[in-house]
This record gives sequence, structure tokens and C-alpha cells, in this order.
Amino acid sequence: MLSLSAWIQVAGAVQLAIGLANLPLAIRLVRQVFYVHAAYIVLVVLGFAALALLFPADLSSGRPLGRFLSSFLAIFWLLRVPIQLFYYPAEIRRQNRLADVVFIVAFAFLAVVFGLAATR
Repeated sequence: MLSLSAWIQVAGAVQLAIGLANLPLAIRLVRQVFYVHAAYIVLVVLGFAALALLFPADLSSGRPLGRFLSSFLAIFWLLRVPIQLFYYPAEIRRQNRLADVVFIVAFAFLAVVFGLAATR
């Protein structure tokens, strides 16, 4: 019988296969896949919020899992800053300047907070 750690690694391989399988999807499926992925992104961000609200001591403990999760969250949110600045069309950002600034500040704040937690 495999250990739980081994099953978790198998689960990681299954997730990798799912991720790779989504790359060459047919054009007619892209819309449905987009909606499902968008919903899952919302679910993941809500999961991140739950982690921060329910387990702040674990995230900042310096223990390996807390350090890994905090590092991941810091990188995740840090990458959103250049995406916000350089990927979205300037015209849309200009039309929604307040939201644009609020999002950039929020993403930077999250990156800093989780970065500090990761380096404890």
C-alpha cells in the first residue's frame, strides 16, 4: 500500500496531466473551459482568503508548509502587478482608473504581506 505522501505525489502527477491536457483543446471547447477555469480561479482565491483568515499563524510559522504556501501566495500576487500594468489595455485601465489603482495596490500589498510571512 502506498503512503499518503506517495498518493499526494500521484495526485500532483494527475493535476500536471490535467494541466497539460488542457493546452491543445479544440476551439469550440475554449469558451466552456474558460468559464470553468474562471470559476475555479474564484474558488482558489476564496481558498487563499480562507487560509489567511483561518491559519495566519501557520502561514507565518516558518515551518516548511507555511513557508511554501506563503511563498506561493507572494509570487502569485506579485505576478498580478505586471499583468495588471502591461497586459490589460491602457484604454480600459484609463476608463477604470480607480479600480485599476485599487487592484495594483491590493496585489502589491498581498505580495508584501505573504513575502514577509515566507521569510520568517
